[in-house]
Order: sequence, then structure tokens, then C-alpha cells
Amino acid sequence: MSDGLKALNPPSVAAPGGPYSQAVLAPSGGRWLHVSGQVGVRPDGSIPEHFEGQAEVCWQNLVALLSEAGMGVQDLVKVSTFLTDAAQVARLGPVRAKFLGDARPASTLVVVAALARPQWQVEVEAIAWKA
Repeated sequence: MSDGLKALNPPSVAAPGGPYSQAVLAPSGGRWLHVSGQVGVRPDGSIPEHFEGQAEVCWQNLVALLSEAGMGVQDLVKVSTFLTDAAQVARLGPVRAKFLGDARPASTLVVVAALARPQWQVEVEAIAWKA
């Protein structure tokens, strides 16, 4: 986690159900980056047909935007992921872990009826902070 960010996992709430933090405290004085929902669309406009491919592209896009801002996954404060099929939850974990490594941002996972385009299966949005 980025210097200055503090993971909050107090004994007064249940332990996180996975590799994330219940909350992340960011002090004043840093830079904030709010990343719009990233879907599995490559820079050339192509979309992988299978779920894992779309999830990989979502995370590649997110990492590219973090890099543009001079940040990395260690600066993530909050990640929200939206899936169109609950059966894909187990497939999401390894892709997410590949990109996050030891980073433990606060996280939300939601299964929705649909995303904005019918071919999209997963969307990831994020908030990052850096001193």
C-alpha cells in the first residue's frame, strides 16, 4: 500500500472475506485519481469473447491509467467490480490477484443484470491516492 495510506481492518468488524481491506484511510495533501469503469475493450477496439480475457483487459486498462497518473496498484484506495454472471466470481480472483499482488484496497464486488453493452461481462472502476 502506498506510503500514507492506512488499511483499516479493526476487530470491531468482521475480517475481510478475501484479499482486500475493509477501509483505507488517506490523509489530506495527496493526489486523488478517480478511474471510470474499465471494460474489456482493447485500445484497438476489440473485445475478448471469454470472461478471463475481458477481466485481463479491464485490469490492463486500469494499470495503464494509473501509470499515466504516476501511480501504481499500491496506490489504489477502492476498487469496485461489476460482473454480469455470478458463476464468474471464482474466475475473477486469479486475474485480480495477478495485477494487485500484495495491494489490499477496499473492494466491492457486485453482480448486475447487465452492463452498458451486451458483450461486456465485467467492469472495474477505482479510486487511487498518492502523496
